[in-house]
Amino acid sequence: MNRSLREFRIRGVKTNIPFLLNVLENQKFLNGTIDTTFIDEHPELFHFSASQNRAQKLLNYLGNVLVNGPLTPLATDLKPAEVRQPVPETPIGNPPKGLKDVLNAEGPEGFAKAVRNHEGLLLMDTTFRDAHQSLLATRVRTRDLLKISPFVSHKFSGLYSLENWGGATFDVALRFLHECPWERLDAMRKKIPNIPFQMLLRGANAVGYTSYPDNSVYKFCDLSVQAGMDVFRVFDSLNYLPNLILGMDAAGQAGGVVEAAISYSGDISDPSRTKYTLDYYLNLADELVKAGTHVLCIKDMAGLLKPRAASMLITALRERYPDLPIHVHTHDTSGAGVAAMLECSRAGADVVDVAVDSMSGMTSQPSMGAVVASLHGDERDTGFNLPDVSQYSAYWETTRTLYAPFECCTTMKSGNADVYQNEIPGGQYTNLQFQAYSLGLGNQFEEVKEKYKEANQLCGDLVKVTPSSKVVGDFAQFMVQNKLSASDVLERAEELSFPSSVVEFFQGYLGEPYQGFPEPLRSKILKGLPTVEGRPGASMPSYDFESAKKTLEETHERISDYDAMSYAMYPQVTTDFLNFRKNYGPVDKLNTRIFLTGPKIIVNFGVAVPLGKSLRTLRVESAKQPSLTDEQLIRPETNRAVHSNGYLESTALKGVCVGPRVRARVLWSMSTAFPAKFLQTRLKEVKTGKKSMLLVISGTMKIGVNGVQQGCPEGFAVGQTMKMPASILKSFLTITPK
Repeated sequence: MNRSLREFRIRGVKTNIPFLLNVLENQKFLNGTIDTTFIDEHPELFHFSASQNRAQKLLNYLGNVLVNGPLTPLATDLKPAEVRQPVPETPIGNPPKGLKDVLNAEGPEGFAKAVRNHEGLLLMDTTFRDAHQSLLATRVRTRDLLKISPFVSHKFSGLYSLENWGGATFDVALRFLHECPWERLDAMRKKIPNIPFQMLLRGANAVGYTSYPDNSVYKFCDLSVQAGMDVFRVFDSLNYLPNLILGMDAAGQAGGVVEAAISYSGDISDPSRTKYTLDYYLNLADELVKAGTHVLCIKDMAGLLKPRAASMLITALRERYPDLPIHVHTHDTSGAGVAAMLECSRAGADVVDVAVDSMSGMTSQPSMGAVVASLHGDERDTGFNLPDVSQYSAYWETTRTLYAPFECCTTMKSGNADVYQNEIPGGQYTNLQFQAYSLGLGNQFEEVKEKYKEANQLCGDLVKVTPSSKVVGDFAQFMVQNKLSASDVLERAEELSFPSSVVEFFQGYLGEPYQGFPEPLRSKILKGLPTVEGRPGASMPSYDFESAKKTLEETHERISDYDAMSYAMYPQVTTDFLNFRKNYGPVDKLNTRIFLTGPKIIVNFGVAVPLGKSLRTLRVESAKQPSLTDEQLIRPETNRAVHSNGYLESTALKGVCVGPRVRARVLWSMSTAFPAKFLQTRLKEVKTGKKSMLLVISGTMKIGVNGVQQGCPEGFAVGQTMKMPASILKSFLTITPK
């Protein structure tokens, strides 16, 4: 009865359904212990919760996708595969105990001690975060992570940790996947109770691309631990100690394991590379140990750590800190990742990063299966079984095809050892390639890589990891677009308009790079703009979370502290996400192919929102509107209830002015065959008649349109920011008298 009432929909009038639902959920009613005073004694029966109407919202989403195309931008024209994911069989019962149980019982110090005392090589699996960030533009959805989670919990309980959060996953979840990252973390913790979770924390930048007030970083770490996070890999994009130490302190106070990371750049095995030397890394390690790190991490974000350099660095650190756990992260861009990680193991590293085979290699991490097989029977045996790795890999090999629109292999066919020259981080390499294609620079990507190297030197040879890597990437593409050499930049810096990320870096908003900012380039770029001295967040006023929460509650229901935290990190992105969820419901419950490209016509598919509710699209018809618009009529079905909704074409094109087609013999109606943004209008009187001219100025061209009707009014009303699509006669501009 309860379910029947919940699935019953009556529109336009109030009903007693909410009251009846409250009655059916009252324990006294269910026990049959009520009398004639029941309603009088239970006023809460009249406290009604508004229906979330999730099914109808999902139908609205599907209708819009069917008519207007994907509502999340697709990087390529490739389509998601129509496949059934081979989820391996999971043993019944509770999973084996793991290091999460040690952490719960003994705290971060006991956890670190257990890691150091472990005889074999421990592995961190990056498949749930950095692997898909590097290979699939961070687009893997919660739904596909949760499907394989029980298998991971049972078969890989011996992992040091599972990296599944932080970095780019936070803002991509909100911005492109329309998912709440906090809900993802909570859902994964319920599926995987025995393996420590690990995240990437950008020091004082938290999970953003700029500096935040100190209390925001502390609050973020506190909420992260509450939601299920355990290990915080804390780094700074410039190895700037004040930013690093703030992040370490925030993670430690929240109760997390602090894994302070040194970002690796250069090549300590090359005597000619004199900036980032072995002594530089050892001195930085001294400071991090002094600051109280539980685990020391070497973060080789571009895969620059060659096997010989790996041996030199880890050997030196192990000799200096015999009791401190050492964790090494790398990318396999050059193809030498497995060799480097095996060398780290021999030199004394306790943990290395890997990704399951089908999600490894190229700009991702080294292959889990390769490391497991290489150490089988060795004193540093990982303890994992290769058949389990193969089953895990088979799931991801199929699942990866669902994300074909974001597949890095579209533009990158193999690893490339030129990374030792350009030093592009693995997580940025494919994104930079996609950006180059979107800017029309796809056939110039080799030049982009060359300019990346030049831009890095212009910035002073930086440690490059988000967000400092973005600075260098933006700088490089700016140079390619404007056909600038390094000498051109140095000579013309005062007259050039640089990308905002480059300007803000030179202002000091990311902190101070090792050995300072390059002069006189810095002064030329800033042109007198103010600079930030010291740690940027230290001078920021505290963030008002209560005010932020109240602001969100004015327009949205069920706002949590987690929503307020997301708003503190990404105010506009979070607002857009909440608006999207209000309009379209829990789209994260849709399967991936349908989420990206919509369902096929007359095909059944299920969506568990709540359990038992299913959606079915019956047919799509074209309903021609005789006057203003063309609409497509979608007739979907929810549990055999047919809905009928009209969806306007092109509503997915943000900011595009949509209205009637050009109509013949209608005064002041005209078409445009060019994409244009109307920046300015000007009326010009013609002396030899009563004609007027409307001058439309777009970004690159000027088009004069003559008024042909006698008695033309003196002025016209035209939207100053109207954008017109490029299709002939499908766009319009209606000129009306002021």
